[in-house]
Amino acid sequence: MSAHDTDFAYESTRRTAAAIAAKEVSSRELLDAALARVGRLDGPVNAVVALDADRARAAADAADAAVARGDGLGPLHGVPITIKDSFQTEGLVTTSGAPELADFVPERDADPVARYKAAGAVVFAKTNLPIWAGDAQSYNKVYGTTGNPYNIEHTPGGSSGGSGAALAAGYTPLELGSDIGGSIRIPSHWSGVCGHKPSYGVVSALGQIPGMPGTLSQADIAVAGPMARDVDDLEMALEVLAGPDAWNSKAYSLDLPPARHSDISSFRVAVWLDEESCPIDTQYRDLLLGAASALEGAGATVDTEARPAFTFDKAVDTFLHLLSAAEAGTWTLSELEEIASSDDAPDGDLGIWYAALRHREWLSWHERRLQQRKRWEEFFADWDVVLLPVTPTAAVRHDHSRPATKRTIAVNGESRPYFDIIKWMGLTGVSWLPATVVPVGMVPAGDGDTGGDLPVGVQIAGPFLEDRTTLAVGRFLQQALGGFTRPDGF
Repeated sequence: MSAHDTDFAYESTRRTAAAIAAKEVSSRELLDAALARVGRLDGPVNAVVALDADRARAAADAADAAVARGDGLGPLHGVPITIKDSFQTEGLVTTSGAPELADFVPERDADPVARYKAAGAVVFAKTNLPIWAGDAQSYNKVYGTTGNPYNIEHTPGGSSGGSGAALAAGYTPLELGSDIGGSIRIPSHWSGVCGHKPSYGVVSALGQIPGMPGTLSQADIAVAGPMARDVDDLEMALEVLAGPDAWNSKAYSLDLPPARHSDISSFRVAVWLDEESCPIDTQYRDLLLGAASALEGAGATVDTEARPAFTFDKAVDTFLHLLSAAEAGTWTLSELEEIASSDDAPDGDLGIWYAALRHREWLSWHERRLQQRKRWEEFFADWDVVLLPVTPTAAVRHDHSRPATKRTIAVNGESRPYFDIIKWMGLTGVSWLPATVVPVGMVPAGDGDTGGDLPVGVQIAGPFLEDRTTLAVGRFLQQALGGFTRPDGF
């Protein structure tokens, strides 16, 4: 084990970039240490699925030469990182877990990958995910299954599960996730790391798969955003990623407002933990209440009864309809016709429920979404953020049974539908709100489980375009509750 592996495997992105700029360590040394660490530890985890070692070494050497010349350096200069395999990376195979793309090598980077690279990052590998980024677990026929570094019998989450596992295992200080139904938030929660789902439209995700390579449209609800072990890294990465896409950059700029308050005692915090249609694990709930208590103890105003003027079930119903419409582009016309002509509820996968929605129906559901957005806006006139669960439980055991809609999860000893996993995601995601996830503690894995305890996190949602407000509360909770906890053996 190299000295720099020991020193930097769990260092923050910002500290790593500063050390490179100060010549305390070279980009090449960090890259070689990261490659060695992946080679030594990743076998049973299987987070890293494609390496680009030779080109990364050339990029790291070029980064070190720029430091030696005294060139101006970006905020990620020379930092070796991994990237979720749904984002196209120039010259490096990008599959999105689909066998038909097993040999696809893009000719250009997805927009957020290009932004990371323009800030100086050295991309050395891709990380695993479910096929087409469409599950809360990360497995596919191209690369197999990714395990949770805290407990290999459980999933690290999905769809950015390889991203979460790579961060937890100390392979990379920064990742790039995507989120339509929780794909940043769930693996951040289940892998014990930090993630930020930006407000919709803040970060261009052009070049992510799906759609297929060459697609120019970007799906409703879906966003790209940063994952890290540190909230300050999330905010720095968001500054790198955020901005108008190529269509709009000639005329538009983006200036996200500062956090609403500089002192945590000034924050007004709603806490929403209990819904009959989607109960959460009691031990997890206790840790979420502990997060609320930490805020209250610091002087924040905390209320467990405040709610926007619509029901949880209404929001989730709206989410499932619009999620299905957003996912419909991945289904063939014949499959959609079969769904539309069936009298039975389809037994399929994430997003199939209303995939045959007609456009006139979509317009109606979209109006419902806008009405809920308005209610959220009114709610956030009185409250700054709302604390929410991420999923009902800690990371679930691997379950690849088909169809996915027939899977179940156990919540407080009772069987619940598998897709309860995404309901607390949909509550905020359908209205395009920003949400930050930070760890709040550990819970036992369960009766008879031979693996270690599992991390859990809190979802901090806030007003549209006020991403820095949710990040500010996340930063406080990270500091108050201890933040990232290194998994045993890593």
